[in-house]
Amino acid sequence: QVQLVESGGGLVQAGGSLRLSCAASGSIFSINAMGWYRQAPGKQRELVATITSGFITNYADSVKGRFTISEDNAKNTVYLQMNSLKPEDTAVYFCNANGRSSRYRPFNNWGQGTQVTVSS
Repeated sequence: QVQLVESGGGLVQAGGSLRLSCAASGSIFSINAMGWYRQAPGKQRELVATITSGFITNYADSVKGRFTISEDNAKNTVYLQMNSLKPEDTAVYFCNANGRSSRYRPFNNWGQGTQVTVSS
């Protein structure tokens, strides 16, 4: 079993910053990539940013230049630094990780989500 635990959400004013963290634990052999997705009320879940084990990053156009994803491979942890936050960034943010478990079985797991609310 692989578990993802997120932290760092909260309420912030527009223009402010937040940093999300997501730690993967359990029977992990390797992680291919980790990432952040978000889902606003009444909308579909959408990609925010991803990062591979080789530190290749990908961002949604809406967050480029404002958000930075990073990872600590030794800790199986991914971070999302969010700056210049806008009210439209308000959503539940979900962490995702895919890789192989200690039994070499592929996994693609999600965290429980953390609320980010940006007030205008």
